[in-house]
Amino acid sequence: MLPHRAPRKKGRVEIIPMIDVMLFLLVFFIMITLQMITDKGLKLNLPTSSQAKMLPHPHYLVNILTDGSVVVKGKPMDLTALQQMLAGDGDVSKTDVTIAADQKVPFQDFVHVMDSCQKAGVTNIGIATKASA
Repeated sequence: MLPHRAPRKKGRVEIIPMIDVMLFLLVFFIMITLQMITDKGLKLNLPTSSQAKMLPHPHYLVNILTDGSVVVKGKPMDLTALQQMLAGDGDVSKTDVTIAADQKVPFQDFVHVMDSCQKAGVTNIGIATKASA
C-alpha cells in the first residue's frame, strides 16, 4: 500500500500586507509632493540687479510690503513672531531665508527684518531681486 499523502494546499496571496505597503507609499508620495510646492510669495515690485543669481528654494520667503509689514507663507507677522518662528525651526544654521522687499520699502525696515533673522540664528539669508536687462 502506498503511503498517504497530505493534500496540497494552494498558495494564498495575503492582501493585508499589500494594503499596508500601498498606504505607506501613498503617505510617502504625499509628503514628497508637499515639499515640492513652492512658496510663491506676494507680487512685489522688486529692485533690479545686474548681478542677480538663482538661489536654491529657501525654507522661508519673507515678504516686506510697502507699509513695512512682514508676510511669511501668507500670514502677516511682526518681527518678534518672525524671530520666534525662525528660532523654533530646529537647526537654524541650515535654515535658508530669502527676503523680498518692494522697491519702495524704506531700507530701515529691511534692516529690521534682517536683524530679526540674525537674532534667530539664521546665517543663510538671500535677497530677492529682478535681473536687469
